[in-house]
Amino acid sequence: MRLPVLISFVGFVVLISATYCPLLRPFHLLNWDVYDLNKPYGISMLLVFVVGIIGTVFNQVKITRLAAWISLLLIVLLYLAAILKVNTTFSFIPFKLVSGYLARQVKFRWGWYLLFAGQLLVLAGVLSNKQKNI
Repeated sequence: MRLPVLISFVGFVVLISATYCPLLRPFHLLNWDVYDLNKPYGISMLLVFVVGIIGTVFNQVKITRLAAWISLLLIVLLYLAAILKVNTTFSFIPFKLVSGYLARQVKFRWGWYLLFAGQLLVLAGVLSNKQKNI
């Protein structure tokens, strides 16, 4: 296995493990991972990551590249959805001070760092895996 392929493989494995890491912690009570936030979305992310691993194992560069870009899109959409959900969850409360305080009680956890680090590894492996035409 060449180094870029290995980097992509490790990145996809990190992405799979990052889906089980805590992403949000509402009111300091419990930790939510991807599957607690939205189970069908998490399963679709997991499916894309597995397809990326299969592409790297069988040395299919186009499939791996497609899975890398789709996974980037899915992670960015999940992050934007989490930000919007946290900021608009308590918007039904008519007092802005109270709704702002409750929105600040939902904390982002270290799982986001792992998700984006895994995605950077995948993109580094895919973008450095350019085949030279001779």
